[in-house]
Amino acid sequence: MTVPYSYALPIIAALSLASPVSYAVDASRPKKHADAVLALMSYTVWPDITASDLNIDSGTSGTQELSITQFGGGATISKEVPLYLEGTMGYSRYDPQFVLSDGTQSRKIPTKWNSLTATGGVGWDFHVYTDRWGGNLVLRPIFNFMLGTMASDLRIGTYVFKRRTNKDFDFLNGGRLNAYGLGGSLMLDYELFSKPQDIDIELRYSDMTLRSFGSTSEAVRGEANTQNLGVYLRRRAPVSDWTLLNKPLRYVLEGAHTEYLGEQRGQLGFNSLTSMGLGFELDSSDYDVFITRTRLVARYMFGNNTNGYGLGLAMSF
Repeated sequence: MTVPYSYALPIIAALSLASPVSYAVDASRPKKHADAVLALMSYTVWPDITASDLNIDSGTSGTQELSITQFGGGATISKEVPLYLEGTMGYSRYDPQFVLSDGTQSRKIPTKWNSLTATGGVGWDFHVYTDRWGGNLVLRPIFNFMLGTMASDLRIGTYVFKRRTNKDFDFLNGGRLNAYGLGGSLMLDYELFSKPQDIDIELRYSDMTLRSFGSTSEAVRGEANTQNLGVYLRRRAPVSDWTLLNKPLRYVLEGAHTEYLGEQRGQLGFNSLTSMGLGFELDSSDYDVFITRTRLVARYMFGNNTNGYGLGLAMSF
């Protein structure tokens, strides 16, 4: 059985923290926060519904300090060739506040860090068990790799450069930092595709180390590790006798939970995120179009001192 390839496209989500996110530091030492840049990148590395679209505000002014968007998908080629391939792309924009001081006066420096990541994965399905309903349980080890880049669009101006001329500010003033990551995942995946209902349950542990390279400033080097444990559940079943496009209209029930481990734990004010979703699915396989199924799912997300909502669009080919 071929697993449909799907793209999860987050549309809207907004989360707010009870306490503001802050990474305010002395601007003379931005190289210390190259690790923080990579740590923020790490939230866009893995396919994760709970973090697929995060907008975190300051908690006081209402302005966004961190915005993360992600989309991607994965599929097993076929039952005969159980090669699994996945891909994810993510974008984040972060607004840290640096403080510049000349000993008598201090001022906040506005800066923006924009990062773009692309992650690929290659795995293999090892059949574990088939139940009496035709559901299959597979063990799926995956090798993952990532490439990313972060650019600062800060415009410090003459105030800074009259007083500071070093490699740290070269990085802050329109600098760039590239990163790569190597790691892997281990997934248990149960899938049941039948006329009455489709059930998909995934348990996944992921681990990757990110390292910087090719920075415009030799003073800026960083490293970060991303680890998480996630579970995903989805049930799709027909809505009574309703039909659209010559196929039954299906409702979708969805749940996901991600537990952040290691360096990511508590980094953004929460240790875990949970998502609950309800939506509908249209089947267009009777028509000559390359999209066979389209799902629209409304989600409510919550975690430690965190809550929000989202709307997701997914398509199968």
